[in-house]
Amino acid sequence: MLQTTFIRDNKELTIAGLIKKHFKDAEQAVDRIIDLDQKRREAQQQLDDVLTQANLKAKEIGALLKAGKKEEADASKAETAVLKERSKELEELHKHMEATLQDELVKLPNLPHVSVPEGRTAEDNVTVLESGVKPVLPENALPHWELIKKLGGNNAPIIDFELGNKIAAAGFPVYKGKAARLQRAMISFFLDEAGKAGYTEIQPPIVVNADSGFGTGQLPDKEGQMYHDAADDLYLIPTAEVPVTNLYRDVIVSEAHLPVKNVAYTPCFRREAGSWGAHVRGLNRLHQFDKVEIVQVRKAEESYEALQEMSNHVQGLLEKLELPFRILRLCGGDMGFTSALTFDFEVWSAGQERWLECSSVSNFETYQANRLKLRYKNADKKTQLLHTLNGSALALPRILAALLENNQQMDGTVKVPAVLVPYCGFDVIE
Repeated sequence: MLQTTFIRDNKELTIAGLIKKHFKDAEQAVDRIIDLDQKRREAQQQLDDVLTQANLKAKEIGALLKAGKKEEADASKAETAVLKERSKELEELHKHMEATLQDELVKLPNLPHVSVPEGRTAEDNVTVLESGVKPVLPENALPHWELIKKLGGNNAPIIDFELGNKIAAAGFPVYKGKAARLQRAMISFFLDEAGKAGYTEIQPPIVVNADSGFGTGQLPDKEGQMYHDAADDLYLIPTAEVPVTNLYRDVIVSEAHLPVKNVAYTPCFRREAGSWGAHVRGLNRLHQFDKVEIVQVRKAEESYEALQEMSNHVQGLLEKLELPFRILRLCGGDMGFTSALTFDFEVWSAGQERWLECSSVSNFETYQANRLKLRYKNADKKTQLLHTLNGSALALPRILAALLENNQQMDGTVKVPAVLVPYCGFDVIE
């Protein structure tokens, strides 16, 4: 959440940033916030003045009674009663202004970093790196949703979408045999690599309350994309970012404990309302999927160095998996609501002949920390907001799709990347 002091002191910069993110009616929204903030501060000043007068009157009444001036004391009491009523009115006005201001602030997305390119859609994103050689597949190569039938046999596919639909609904596949073991292998590999990079492993809840959803910016922006249990008012997590970052809600982190580097594996749940078409076939888009997430909490002056460090970590995973990939710097219109700068990673899916997003690495600067009240005390003992960052390292479905498609052999088998063999115990899927 943006800070009112920043908006007030940097009006034109705020408007320009909101416009870059294609936020509707940016200037009017900023003007409303500045006006509400002014009225809130005026109400606070008036309340403070009335309370000061009431305190002075209380002392005056005591002195008058001590001096035996009862009539004058009674007159002062009457004035005090008026002041108390006025203070109640001003307190209610201030609360109303505070709540209205808060409602307006949470509607604003984070401002984009200066390096974010102009643009409205994914077509305007900028490729900053493309790495690896796209494989040349045999003539009988298949997309993964057809390949899995061949690998497991038509009656026993290694990833069963129909069975998942029977048990739950579309978008909840069942992994069997070597597909299940390969999933587990990737999770273990990703966690081990994060551990080597200095991340502390966390096993968080996979449901969160509304305060947690608000803290990381999923609420009130993305209610329609989250599965919600109305009876207990709990949400299934869309990513481990939510519970892991909320470990530090309302916390003043000791400077000695910075930087914070956490990693977590969780299942993730997304309703993906409104998604349809050929581009979401098979593993391309699911309602439930597994993901390993890395999260960092850093001082402001270190956060962009940390963002590069996290991007390098994801790049290293893809290189070890021998997958061709590219890195995109997202434009203003294609960025997430809470992000200041995001790099998307896409792997080449040879069976589909298209790029598939498999990771986003983002710096949120103080946007989440302001909602979370996540702070530290600097060397001058001044309380400062921290910066939060997160990245997928990695999301499994599209990685698995690319591994299956890119490693198809002439004899119809699929070769397993060497780095995963010690984890899964086999080097080929027949």
